[in-house]
Amino acid sequence: MEHPKLFAESDPVVGRLRELCAGYPECVEVESWGRPTFRAGKKIFAFAGATMHRPSSVVFKPDPEEHPALLERDDVFVPPYFGPSGWLALDITPVTDWTFVAELVDTSYRQVALKRQLAALDADPVT
Repeated sequence: MEHPKLFAESDPVVGRLRELCAGYPECVEVESWGRPTFRAGKKIFAFAGATMHRPSSVVFKPDPEEHPALLERDDVFVPPYFGPSGWLALDITPVTDWTFVAELVDTSYRQVALKRQLAALDADPVT
């Protein structure tokens, strides 16, 4: 069964996340569960819209050492389904620091990327 699309192409959160992810080696965007997911090849490293009730959020895989500190933030939460595997989500608001989001996306990419993808990233970092 195909999931209905749960985001608008004009959604500014999706647009900003798309811009952040586009520069990563072998990044592909795939619509899954009705949401845009961003992948390093086949492995998801970020997606928009953690839940129906929190559509303006970004789901990411943090460095395990940073996980506890991130959970102390009021805008970070454990998303359903992905949370038990160590993933977190960040609520996006008008005052969200997109430099911080970019750092989370970078860390997430590095958690799932293959060695050749990491070598390509280190040779030509995303700015």
